[in-house]
Amino acid sequence: MIDILAVFATLFGLATSLGFGATQANVGLNELFGVPVGAATEVILISATTAVALIPVLRGLDGGVKVLSEINMGLAFVLLIFVLLLGPTVAILTGFHFSLAAYVEYLPALSNPFGREDVNYSQGWTAFYWAWWISWSPFVGMFIAQVSRGRSAREFIICVLLIPSMVCVLRMSVFGGTAIHQVVTEGFTGAQDSALELKLFKMLGELPLAGITSFVGIVLVVVFVVTSSDSGSLVIDTITAGGKVDAPVPQRVFWCIFEGAMAIVLLLGGGLEALQAMVISTGLPFTAVVLTMCWAIFRGLQAEAR
Repeated sequence: MIDILAVFATLFGLATSLGFGATQANVGLNELFGVPVGAATEVILISATTAVALIPVLRGLDGGVKVLSEINMGLAFVLLIFVLLLGPTVAILTGFHFSLAAYVEYLPALSNPFGREDVNYSQGWTAFYWAWWISWSPFVGMFIAQVSRGRSAREFIICVLLIPSMVCVLRMSVFGGTAIHQVVTEGFTGAQDSALELKLFKMLGELPLAGITSFVGIVLVVVFVVTSSDSGSLVIDTITAGGKVDAPVPQRVFWCIFEGAMAIVLLLGGGLEALQAMVISTGLPFTAVVLTMCWAIFRGLQAEAR
């Protein structure tokens, strides 16, 4: 039962990422090259992304997923440094410390679903992203466990929880801080007033080399989705094969294609709202599994200490 829930949660979590990635890439291509925005373009982008994801799936973890991930992280780091240096550097670095303090201060209140008036944030943002992350937990958990074999619990906590969290805070401080600075100091409200999938490109448009950095942003969105799709396909393949890591290649290919097909069906059937609804419906039941696993690992670590 847990395996079935994990497969469905992972499938819909990845399908949601494919849909959102295609939408953002479509808007970015429209901004740069005038590519039409619509369902037809998004279907083509999802199909192309799925086709590219098949290559690492066929090559395996070390020969495909690892290489693509390293290229992607390198590009992401270059774009991060570019925005940090050519954006409001002092304001960004100051905002990094402020963001950490504000997160600790406001997290309890923002996590409370009762007595809230900001329905759009609590329902359209918090609830959706909570379910989205939960739906990714079996995929990310199994994938990280596979590549972390042989590490100590201390190494795991530092390298998987603490360092990536700090990198996420830094990245959001750099990009978000730059956009906020443009609104407050420069009076440019393009990023503030634009649709969610267009905000990144509006912010980059106010910096030098906007065409190049926006194109890099599109590539990053696509490659992030590709790496998620191929590594997710390997994990789903392992679950459905009863834990075997060397399942037949056609089986891996099937799951990769099935993810893309599901994203296309949901996108055509109900747009982004359908993607959000499905990921919430699968993330909710898996929450009970995650909470049980939290208790189980706590008991396991207690036994290990004894």
